[in-house]
Amino acid sequence: MTMDVPLRMLRWAVHVTACGLLAIAVTGALREGRPAVALEGALLGLLYAAGPLVFLGRPVGERVWLGVVTVAWIVPAVAAPSFVWLAFPLLFAYLHVLPLWGAMFGVAVLTSAAVLAAAWHAGGLSVPLLVGPGLAAVVVTLLALACKALHAEAERHRAK
Repeated sequence: MTMDVPLRMLRWAVHVTACGLLAIAVTGALREGRPAVALEGALLGLLYAAGPLVFLGRPVGERVWLGVVTVAWIVPAVAAPSFVWLAFPLLFAYLHVLPLWGAMFGVAVLTSAAVLAAAWHAGGLSVPLLVGPGLAAVVVTLLALACKALHAEAERHRAK
């Protein structure tokens, strides 16, 4: 088995997680009688799905897509707490699309935004709302960096 298979599986796992979180959030918004928020979530899902299909391998396009998806995430994340957690699949996108220094900055900003949005919805900041997303961001970052290292190793093996 080549190293490409686990990397592809992880990439699909991230996309499936994003879709699952999005489905939960959209369904919750509809159950709460908030169709506008659900529509914002559906738009976010379409924009997220367009990234790999339209912009894959185009550095400028990928960065524009990432900016648009981030802005599209902010609107429903402020409107409903269940959309806040979609930040975490986006962290993988930051780590995939941006150079390391930009990705680290983006991860810090996006994680901070998720913490602030969650705290706002909860009525205040708490230790779990601060520590949970921070630890999740660290785990996502380490996983993404490990994947990049595995990909580089697979490329070296192919070059031999």
